[in-house]
Amino acid sequence: MSKQKGKKKKQSKTYQIISIVLVFGLILYLVFANLLNTNDNKDKNSAMKAYTSIDFKKNGELTFVDQNNEYISKIDIEIAEDDNARRDGLMYRDKMKATQGMFFIFQIEAMQSFWMRNTLIPLDIIFVNSKNKIVTIHKDAIPFDEGQYLSTKPAKFVVEVNAGYTDSLGINEDDNIIWRRTN
Repeated sequence: MSKQKGKKKKQSKTYQIISIVLVFGLILYLVFANLLNTNDNKDKNSAMKAYTSIDFKKNGELTFVDQNNEYISKIDIEIAEDDNARRDGLMYRDKMKATQGMFFIFQIEAMQSFWMRNTLIPLDIIFVNSKNKIVTIHKDAIPFDEGQYLSTKPAKFVVEVNAGYTDSLGINEDDNIIWRRTN
C-alpha cells in the first residue's frame, strides 16, 4: 500500500503542478489580451480623432426658398462633386454648425441612394432635382446606419444638414434651393 500511496501522492503533485501552470497561463493570457485590446482601442481612438478633426471647407452658399421663392434660410456649403468627395461626405466628422451643410453634385440626374456609414452626427438628407426643386427629404438619418436613404424621384443634387434643420425652418418637398460657389 505504501507504493500506491506514493504513486497517488506523486499523481496528486503532478495534477497540482499542471493546475498551477494552467491557471498561471490563463492569467497571462487574460493580462496580455487586455493589453492588446487596450492598445487596439487607443489606435482606433487616435484614428477617430484624426478623422474628426476634418475641418469644414466653405466652397459656396445655398439658400432655401419656398414654392413662391420666399426666403427660408441660408447655409454655407462644402461641395462634393467627385467620386471620392461624394463617397466620404460627412464621414468621421463629430460636429457641424447649424449654418453649414454638405452639397453633393452628380453628373446626371438619377435615383440617388445615401447611407450613414461612419457618419457620427444625425442628418437630414435632402434630394434635389436638376431644376433645384426638393424632391425627397429624409429626416433624422441615424449615425452609422448602413441602410439606404433613397430619393423618391430622380435627383442631381443632395444637401446634408444637421438633423432637425428642415423641421425647425419648415423646409419641405417642393421647396427650392439656390446655390453658388464662392471660390
